[in-house]
Amino acid sequence: MQTLSNPAPSGISLNVDTTIHRRKTRPVKVGSVTIGSEFPVVVQSMINEDTLDIAGSVAGIRRLHEVGCEIVRVTVPSMAHAKALAEIKQRLASSYQPVPLVADVHHNGMRIALEVAKHVDKVRINPGLYVFEKPKSDRTEYTQAEFNDIGDKIRQTLEPLVVSLRDQGKAMRIGVNHGSLAERMLFTYGDTPEGMVESALEFIRICESLNFRNLVISLKASRVPVMLAAYRLMAQRMDTLSMDYPLHLGVTEAGDGEYGRIKSTAGIGTLLADGIGDTIRVSLTEAPEKEIPVCYSILQALGLRKTMVEYVACPSCGRTLFNLEEVLHQVREATKHLSGLDVAVMGCIVNGPGEMADADYGYVGQQPGTISLYRGRQEIKKVPEAQGVEELIKLIKADGRWVDPPAEEAECDLL
Repeated sequence: MQTLSNPAPSGISLNVDTTIHRRKTRPVKVGSVTIGSEFPVVVQSMINEDTLDIAGSVAGIRRLHEVGCEIVRVTVPSMAHAKALAEIKQRLASSYQPVPLVADVHHNGMRIALEVAKHVDKVRINPGLYVFEKPKSDRTEYTQAEFNDIGDKIRQTLEPLVVSLRDQGKAMRIGVNHGSLAERMLFTYGDTPEGMVESALEFIRICESLNFRNLVISLKASRVPVMLAAYRLMAQRMDTLSMDYPLHLGVTEAGDGEYGRIKSTAGIGTLLADGIGDTIRVSLTEAPEKEIPVCYSILQALGLRKTMVEYVACPSCGRTLFNLEEVLHQVREATKHLSGLDVAVMGCIVNGPGEMADADYGYVGQQPGTISLYRGRQEIKKVPEAQGVEELIKLIKADGRWVDPPAEEAECDLL
C-alpha cells in the first residue's frame, strides 16, 4: 500500500493502493513451471524451426530458454512431426536440460495430438480448427440439430486427448483465435468477442465433463480492442460460472519493430494492469529471442516481475547540468547486471531528489561539473562529474550490493 501525500480538495488524505491484484486462478503445471495467480506471470514464445529438423529445433528451444523463455511452443502439423518431438525432448535432457514444451495441433488432429501428448507437457488446440467445418456460402440458417451434431463430433474427437492428458497429469491450452472462428460461431455470434468466448466455453465444458481442469485459455486477436474485449468478457463469464482457469495473453500477428512492440504492450499491459492474465507471449515477426525482453519489460514496468535494473531518468530540459543521455548510457552499462536495483539519473537538483525518491541510488546534477550521489532520499556525497560513475559504483560496493558482471560481459567491456 502506497500513501500519497497530496491532500484531497477536502483536506482528507488519499490512500491509494498501487498494487496490481491478479484475478484468482487455479495452478496449472506445465513441466517444471506452474501457471496461475499465486505464481509469477510466465513468459512464453515459439520456435520457428521445422520440428522435423531435430538439431535445429533443439538449438532454437535452447536459445529461447537461455534468454528467459520459460515455456516453449513448437508446431506439429503431421504425425512425423509429433514423433520427432520424442527425440527433441531426449536431446534437450541429455545435452542441456528439460524445457517445458507445448505442441500446437490443428486441423482434425486427433491422432497427431494423441501421439504428441506422450512427448510434451501441454497441447494447444484451436477450437476453430480442431474439427474443421467447411463454410457454406449459401447457408441461411444453422439448425439446432446441425449445431448439436457438430458439438457431438467435437466431443468424440476431443475426448481421447482429454483423457490422455488427464491421466498423464499434463495440460491443455484452449487457444481461440479471432481470425479462425468456426463457421457455427461466426454464423451464430458474428465475428465478435462473444463468438470467441462461446467457442472457448464449449471446449471447457467438454473437458470439465471428463473431470479435466488442467486448462489454460487464450483469446487472441490481431486488433487490440477486439483482444481486450474478448479477454475481459471471458474473465467475466468465467467468474459468473465459477471457473478459475488461467489466461494466456497475446496480440497475435503484432508485426515487427517499434509498432509491434507498442501494439503488444497496449494489449497485454492493459489487461495485466487490470489483474487479468497469468502467462504472456509477445508475437513479433522477428527472431523469437527478441520477444523475451519485451515480455519482461512489460512485467517489470507493471511491477509484476523484477528481472532487471529499473532506471529512473528525467527527459532533460534547460536546467540539465550534463549530457543526460550519455551519462544514463554510462550508468546503465556499469550497473545493468545488478538485477533488482532501482537507479536514478536526474539532470538537476530542482526535481531530482523528489522524483527519484523510490530509487535505491541517485546520480543528480548538483551544479556545473559536480554530481550529488544519493542513497534513497539521503545525499551521501558530492563528486566531480568526471568521477560520477566510478563513485556511484564505489557507493554500491560499500553497501554490499555489488556483484561482478558475468565473465562474458566483462570481456565485452574490455574490447
